[in-house]
Amino acid sequence: MENTLVDKTFRDSNGKIVLAQMPNLPLIFWVVASLLSLIFTSGKINIVLDILANGSLFTWAWLELFQGVNYFRRALGLAVFIGIIASKIQ
Repeated sequence: MENTLVDKTFRDSNGKIVLAQMPNLPLIFWVVASLLSLIFTSGKINIVLDILANGSLFTWAWLELFQGVNYFRRALGLAVFIGIIASKIQ
């Protein structure tokens, strides 16, 4: 079977189409820290939660960029990675 660009973009090594996966630990940590930062809106706890949220999302994006199961997941990691950087330099 020929491995086309569409296959490389959307299929994993088992031939299954993968667009979304179960969240891994960095993504779960990002969600929890982000939600907690909505509750604790000021003070040092908010600063720590913001750092933890950004750090865990950065980690998730980095892992997807270099270890994603297909080109789509790697592109998603790159897009989030660029978005994090762009949001911090504005």
